[in-house]
Amino acid sequence: MRMPHTDRGRVLFVLVLAGAVTVFTATVPLLRDWFDLRVYHGAVDAWIHHGGHLYDYRVPGTTYGFTYPPFAAVGMLPMALLGLHTAIAVGLLLNLAATAFVLHTLYVLTGRRLRRYGLFGIAVGVCLLALLEPVRDTFSFGQVNLLLLALVLADARLIAAGRGRWAGVGIGLAAAVKLTPAIFIVLLLLARRPRAAVTATGVAVAATAFAALAAPDASRFYWTDAVWDTARIGRLAYVSNQSLQGVLARLADPAEPSRAVWALSALAVLGVWAWRARRALAAGDVLGAFALTGLAACLVSPVTWVHHLVWVLPSLAILAEAGLRRRRLLWLAGGMYVLLCSSVVWLWVDDASGIDGFVGGNTYVWITLGLLLGLPVGQSRVDRRPWRRRASATAPAPRAAAPASVPAGSSQPPEPPERSERSAPREPSEPSVAAVPARAAGPAAGSGPDRAPAVGAALARDTARGSSDPTGSTRPMASKPQSSSERASSYTANPPPS
Repeated sequence: MRMPHTDRGRVLFVLVLAGAVTVFTATVPLLRDWFDLRVYHGAVDAWIHHGGHLYDYRVPGTTYGFTYPPFAAVGMLPMALLGLHTAIAVGLLLNLAATAFVLHTLYVLTGRRLRRYGLFGIAVGVCLLALLEPVRDTFSFGQVNLLLLALVLADARLIAAGRGRWAGVGIGLAAAVKLTPAIFIVLLLLARRPRAAVTATGVAVAATAFAALAAPDASRFYWTDAVWDTARIGRLAYVSNQSLQGVLARLADPAEPSRAVWALSALAVLGVWAWRARRALAAGDVLGAFALTGLAACLVSPVTWVHHLVWVLPSLAILAEAGLRRRRLLWLAGGMYVLLCSSVVWLWVDDASGIDGFVGGNTYVWITLGLLLGLPVGQSRVDRRPWRRRASATAPAPRAAAPASVPAGSSQPPEPPERSERSAPREPSEPSVAAVPARAAGPAAGSGPDRAPAVGAALARDTARGSSDPTGSTRPMASKPQSSSERASSYTANPPPS
């Protein structure tokens, strides 16, 4: 399918796509009625207004209650001042803002191939993003996954831009709200960014300590009891649990899955992640390293509900960008995207046994694992390598060639520049200061005894005039020697006299 090339065609395409997305999301998917946000609101309301314990609250008619660390509840305290419907509206606005930030960050960090589509590309990206089941469910549940992804990608953006002073704050806050993002602290250590790792750890510890002061009983119960009780979160064998633990639980159901097998599987995944992440870091591929870490987090977490898979978004962006260079990858990205929009795993919600249940009921696990193993990473997507510090951000200016002095009556051609200057490395498209005038002179600027008197006479005339027209060897350098294009254009616009 070819994209429209006119402004009118692009506007029409976006309007039609947005209409189709709106109709689809309003009619086809299972809407979750903001269930998780109701949990947050009910737990905070019972804790603040009714003197109840934070982790004792249950949604009426269910066994589900608050499962996040106490700092998450402290951050949600403003909900106690809002009614449920107002809290839902605020939650939607926050998720919209987080989605916009995530999309813009991916747009900035993926490289020039996606950025060349401008506002049209962003509009199409928003529509496609809205169809993904993890994104739909995050909005429909009133979940916090997109907010956490935005916090982590904020650190990726700082590091990629070389502004690492505050890097780690977003990861630390995300880890204090939910434990899974703590794996990104390990990524900072792999990247040899100790300052960012210390910042992330310090922020997470400080936030947890603040919550312990604000809610000592809730903190004591969570860190000694609730954090180890996975039954509070939900049934491990439930088809929505698209992690390695979920696969093993469905295979063993109704028995308990083997913890030893899960531990070995998790270690194998972490080993692959560390190996591939280090290769991405060595090439300066910041987004690739963060994308691989999100995939590993989804696989090794004991519980990864479908709406947690927003951590796959950076990988899909990288795969789409690579697909613009290799058509086969574009088809692969399209197939994965369609599967992640299809809610296919819910076909096995009642019975995930058998070969079909093992393959189809774990579709999102296979997608995540395949991306971890084969995602094209290891290429620099930014202009500089932010993971390695440089002694100077500006390259030294090239030295001009020494002025050539030829006597008027000499029969010998000018001496060539020193070998060290001729062999100095230059960019392929960057002409040397001395070589450009020689080429511009063309065949008339030949060498030999017949040409030497003319050269000497020209130099004598220039000397008598004060050298108002400098030759190539005495012409001053461009005002910005680090810019090869400006050096070249200065000779193209005003070529030296022949």
